[in-house]
Formats: sequence, structure tokens, C-alpha cells
Amino acid sequence: MAGLETQWKALVKQLKAAGGRHPQGARRRSRAAQELDKRTRKIVERTLRQAEPHVRQAMKEAARIGRGLRAGMAAGAAAYRASTRKRK
Repeated sequence: MAGLETQWKALVKQLKAAGGRHPQGARRRSRAAQELDKRTRKIVERTLRQAEPHVRQAMKEAARIGRGLRAGMAAGAAAYRASTRKRK
């Protein structure tokens, strides 16, 4: 995940640079903006490609934990109900 953090910081830096004005003429500014846009797009695409498997894995784990939690709660409730019947 450290690689993703580095890419995120680079992207933020580029976006800040895109907000500023280039000291030279409009044509140079336009070329620089196009190049910056292309680099930013590449970084975003690469970051998404790398992050997607991690996100999918985290979603699977969260679903598995949720199923276990629900099963445990159902078992506990059933045990509680079964224990109160014996007392009567």
C-alpha cells in the first residue's frame, strides 16, 4: 500500500501544479496542461488498477466476517432460547 500512497501524493502534486499558471505564453501553457493531464490520467488509471484487487479482497473479507457474525448471533440466540425452555 506504500506504493499507492506515493502515487497518491504525486497525483495531488500534479493537480496542484495544474491549478497554477505557467509563466510563458498560452501555447506553452496549453502544451504543459495537455502533458500534465496525460500524466495525471496515467497515474490515476495505474492506481485504480493496483487498488482494485485490494478493494475486492477487503470486500470479500468484510462479507465473510459479516456472515460469521450473523451466524454467531443466530447460534447465541438459539442457545439462549433453548436454555430458557429447560428452566420452565
